[in-house]
Amino acid sequence: MKSTPLLTLLGGVTLGAVVLALSVHATGGNDEPPVPAANPTATAVAGASAVPSPSPTQAPINATWAGRLTAGTLAISVQDGVAVAYLCDGAAIEAWLQGTAAGGRLDLAGRAGETLSGTFGEGRASGQIKIDDQILPFTVAAVTAPSGLYRATATVRGAQVDGGWIVLADGTQVGLVTVDGVVQPAPPLDTTAGRVTLDGDVLTPTRPRELS
Repeated sequence: MKSTPLLTLLGGVTLGAVVLALSVHATGGNDEPPVPAANPTATAVAGASAVPSPSPTQAPINATWAGRLTAGTLAISVQDGVAVAYLCDGAAIEAWLQGTAAGGRLDLAGRAGETLSGTFGEGRASGQIKIDDQILPFTVAAVTAPSGLYRATATVRGAQVDGGWIVLADGTQVGLVTVDGVVQPAPPLDTTAGRVTLDGDVLTPTRPRELS
């Protein structure tokens, strides 16, 4: 039987209604466009860039090394990364240096052009000191109080006094005191009382944090 125009039209309407119903069923009846699924890789990358990783920090160094060299005795005292070194032969030669101790490296300099460079770790400090055009290698071990480095600066009876003491692990002391430009061997330091008597006057040496 031939299809009449009316049947053809009804057939088209019916097919359109079925397609529309299927479309509505597939989208849940929501007129808004579907939201694309999140990309977990992109989310992870975005999260990583939004929250930066904390950078590691290194605690300031606090340590003291001391020992004998062929040309004298050396002590290096470090407090919060600031390093002070004292080289002394107990007779006439001495040198004070200041610098830094960080990342396993020592870098110090003195007022008369002296330099100290080296490394530290595992209870030792090693390197070299340049003084008066001489290069002195050194290796000194870590020490604990009362061993270490001490200094006293004061004005006594109108005289300027500047003294340095190195106390080694075996209790041996090496030092010099300068009184108005005159150098002399340092008197013994009482490490228990924390003082020294110089020509009848009492001084209180301390561990130097930095050179004044």
